[in-house]
Amino acid sequence: MDNGLMRLEAVLAIARRGSFRAAALDLGMSTTALSHSIARLEASLGVRLFNRTTRSVSLSDAGRAFVDRIAPAVAEIRGAMEAVQSQRQTPSGVLRINASVQAGREIAPLVLSFLRRYPDMAVDLVTEGRLVDIVAEGFDLGLRPADLVPRDMIALPLGRPQRYAVVASPDWVAAHGMPLSPADLPLMDCFRVRLPNGALFRWAFERAGEVIQLEAQGRLTLDEAAIARTAVLDGAGIGFFIEQDVAEDIAAGRLTRLLADWTPPRPGFSLYYPGRRNPSAGFAAFLAMVRDAAARDATIG
Repeated sequence: MDNGLMRLEAVLAIARRGSFRAAALDLGMSTTALSHSIARLEASLGVRLFNRTTRSVSLSDAGRAFVDRIAPAVAEIRGAMEAVQSQRQTPSGVLRINASVQAGREIAPLVLSFLRRYPDMAVDLVTEGRLVDIVAEGFDLGLRPADLVPRDMIALPLGRPQRYAVVASPDWVAAHGMPLSPADLPLMDCFRVRLPNGALFRWAFERAGEVIQLEAQGRLTLDEAAIARTAVLDGAGIGFFIEQDVAEDIAAGRLTRLLADWTPPRPGFSLYYPGRRNPSAGFAAFLAMVRDAAARDATIG
C-alpha cells in the first residue's frame, strides 16, 4: 500500500470502523500491512493519527482534524474516478452500501441478483445501527427506514411497508393473560429499547386514528433485536420488534403476537444517495435494478 490515495483511504477506513482488523478486511489486506502503512504515514507527517491500546483504536486530536480535512477531498477524487469509469459500458468496480441490519436483510436478495448479472462488480454491504453520513464515510448508498433518510438526499423506495410486532412467549401469556389494548400492557414487563443515538425508544401504537406512545419500564434494556428475541422466547417479558425479526417465531407458535390491531403498516425502507453528475456504470445499473424492483412491488401491491 504505497499509493498515497490508498493510505488516505486506509485512514478513513480505520476511523470509520474503529479497528485495524475490521478496516483491513474492508480494504482486502492484512492487518500487519495496514499497521505498517499507517505507521509510515504517521512518520512522514510527524504526528500520531491514532491512539492505540490492546483493546481499542481511536483518533488522536491531530488524527480527527486530519480526517475532517481529507474526507471531502478523497470523496472528490473518488467521484472524479467514478466519472471516468462511468464512460465504460460494462459496470465494474465496488459499490459500498451502508444499511441497518433489517434493511440489509431486505436488500440482500437484490444485491445477489446484481452480482449475478454483473460479474465485474463487487458490493461492500456494511450493516450497523447508527445513522452515518454516507458521503463523509465513503459510501455510495444508504438504506434506512424512509422517515430517517436525510432531507438533502435523493431517495428511492425499496421493499414492502414495515410493521412493528409486540410479542411474548405463550407461557408468559398463559401466566399474565392477553392484553386487549396498550393500556393493559404491564410496563414493568416491557423490555426497553435503546436507539443508535442512545435515546430510549417509545413504543408507538395506532388504531382508528388514535395514537398512543408508551415508555417501557422493564429492568432489561437492549439495543440488539437478536438478544431481545432470545429474552422474549425465554419468557422474560414482552418485546417490541420489526415484524420480520420475529415473523417465523410467530408462525411457528414460539411467540404470541399481542395487540396486532394496534400496529398498522409504517413506511418501508428507502435507498438514498447524494446527487451525482457522473454516476458510474455500476451505480447506475444498481439504481435501475432498484427501480425495477420497486415497480414490481407496486404492481403486486
